[in-house]
Amino acid sequence: MRERAAEVLWANWTGTSTVPSRALYPHQWSWDSAFIAIGMRHLSPLRAQLELETLLAAQWGDGRVPHIVFNDAVPLDAYFPSPDFWRSTTAGRRAGAPGGVQTSGIVQPPVHALAAWLVHRADPGLSRARSFLARLHPRLAAWHRYLLHARDAGGAGLAAVVHPWEQGMDNSPCWDGPLSRVEPAPPGTFRRADLDHGARDDRPTDRDYGRYVRLAADYRDRRYADGAPPAGDGGAFRVEDPAFNALLIASEHALARIEDAIEADAESSVTESGTEDGAAGGAVAGPAARRARADALTRTLVDRLWDPGRRLFLCRDLSAGRLVPERAVTGLIPLLLPALPPDVAAALVRTARGPHFGLGGPARLVPSYDLTGPAFERHRYWRGPAWFNTNWLLAHGLRLHGERVRAARLREELLDVAATSGFAEYVDPYTGRGRGARGFGWTAALTLDLLLDGRAWARDAAGAHGGRGGLSEGEVWA
Repeated sequence: MRERAAEVLWANWTGTSTVPSRALYPHQWSWDSAFIAIGMRHLSPLRAQLELETLLAAQWGDGRVPHIVFNDAVPLDAYFPSPDFWRSTTAGRRAGAPGGVQTSGIVQPPVHALAAWLVHRADPGLSRARSFLARLHPRLAAWHRYLLHARDAGGAGLAAVVHPWEQGMDNSPCWDGPLSRVEPAPPGTFRRADLDHGARDDRPTDRDYGRYVRLAADYRDRRYADGAPPAGDGGAFRVEDPAFNALLIASEHALARIEDAIEADAESSVTESGTEDGAAGGAVAGPAARRARADALTRTLVDRLWDPGRRLFLCRDLSAGRLVPERAVTGLIPLLLPALPPDVAAALVRTARGPHFGLGGPARLVPSYDLTGPAFERHRYWRGPAWFNTNWLLAHGLRLHGERVRAARLREELLDVAATSGFAEYVDPYTGRGRGARGFGWTAALTLDLLLDGRAWARDAAGAHGGRGGLSEGEVWA
């Protein structure tokens, strides 16, 4: 399986980055590259570093990391929305879009600091020799500042997404309510290249896709400005999402670890040379302050998005001023957070195991949406199928909060489904049968990560220490 997963990553490598899928997704995607780097570090730490460096080289001046970095060698009609739709170098000029590369103007979940930390840990010597952390730190810090300030649309400290594609779970039923205010772009004004490579019944409907296009075009026409949309704009989409913010908080913890490492390297350089000339990375914000902010954001997440009745985190529709009642896997992802209150973590585990998500029961992998929900479709994109990245995140969250045997069992299911599905993009949650693209980048990468971090998982599966007792955040992400 290791060889097969490695072959997928080599086949998807472009020379500077890795595409999720040669046919369906022929460019570089933001959170895909973060997950790919996490797996790639086991094969080539250098290539994993290049993956993140290439992505962050396309960062905008305001700090945002675009969700797509386009490859100029790919024909415009191979993917939509293409560079001529986003017009980043012109429409994004005011926000600091780079002039030398075409990108989209929206973002994706901030997994990047976590990925950078894990890539560094794979080969600290190589990382130090290349000043990997010192060079990436200013970009990662700017990325977090952008999300914590420009995207604080609710005024409480959490980051808001302005398009379903930003949250990563593009077609979730969580967006049905907020999207209902958006008038779809007329069908003749765009062409869906995704249907050239994916089954129509697996993909978003034409009406939903038209809404995605309208939202993106309106944001572009506002020059990607993040202030409140024009008064009376019924199509405003501003949502605080639990998974997006949980990943931001987890990456804040990772960024604190990065700052610890930069400070340690600087102290070592001063000790060896007797001068600060060799110190790497310059001044940092302060890891203690960053950890305190991560814990404060965790409390805010619970205050604003936790629903004790449903025992799940929910999305908050800022334009409507209310929580979205749909149950989706996004509401389980905060299990990743070390400062989550124990009663909340325990309730999340019960919800994951219950009828809505079926962990350890009828579902082989945790689905993207409530198995009992009215909008559940077991094969349609993010409306029911199970995804490898969300289940990988949940497995780590289970370990962190003491559910180590359940985490190990989920790992075994992930490895088995990856092997039998051909490293599929997503799968039927009940059967594990592959859907979407095959040879998918993050599926192969996270399979490698689960395989090659096997000793700790094996201890969990054997019930070491009774299989209970939470791990420290450092042990989970070492």
